[in-house]
Amino acid sequence: MRLTIVGCSGSYPGPESPASCYLLEADHDGRTWRILLDLGNGALGQLHRYADPLGIDAVFISHLHADHCLDLCGYYVMRKYHPAGPRPRIPVWGPVGTAERMARAYDLPADPGMTEEFAFHEYDSHEYDGGEQGVPIDVGPFRVQATPVVHPVAAFALTVTAGGRTLVYSGDTGPCPALDEAAAGAHLLLAEASFQSAADNPPDLHLTGADCGRTASKAGVERLVLTHVPPWYDAAVAEAEARAEWSGPVELARAGTTYEV
Repeated sequence: MRLTIVGCSGSYPGPESPASCYLLEADHDGRTWRILLDLGNGALGQLHRYADPLGIDAVFISHLHADHCLDLCGYYVMRKYHPAGPRPRIPVWGPVGTAERMARAYDLPADPGMTEEFAFHEYDSHEYDGGEQGVPIDVGPFRVQATPVVHPVAAFALTVTAGGRTLVYSGDTGPCPALDEAAAGAHLLLAEASFQSAADNPPDLHLTGADCGRTASKAGVERLVLTHVPPWYDAAVAEAEARAEWSGPVELARAGTTYEV
């Protein structure tokens, strides 16, 4: 399984990167399968650098804040009005209400909204209650499980397994046991580090670099990659905080970087 960082800027697109978007690729049955984790604002344009956007097999949205889902609007236009004709529907998985949220974002009537371009599905778990991972979702070689985490809106960590290797993407979350459990034994933990420990941070919203390091340590992951650092912060602070809490490999996500998981 190969991970490409399409966008990693936190809260809004920054000067070096679009907002959140992560491309996963794996070979299976004689071809390469591709899924996206999130499609935040600014990410669709950059996706062209790494893959044909029309060759994506499914999209998984962690939650419905704009920096994680808004470029589904542009993707809708691309698939509906492409000069070669409308593209076949592809599955889009997200929290309850994803189809309605995206219709409103593009000022479309709820029926049909974007349902002629995307086959919307909702994760079986709705809100964070300390519960377990949801029912597995299979797309080609990928098995994806959504785990509710803590955030002001319904939000999910995403566990992706292919070829015996596992990547866990935190989405946006405050520290919580559900994330620790979802990350257990992951080969790569892609964790958001939006906050700094020295700041007066509200609870149940985001992780600090130190939180990411503690999660990596408790979960026994193989590698930690920090993402979603807002442009107003120095990402090196998040990295230093994580290293102080965990002795394993730590890297900062950068747009265009590729990892073999």
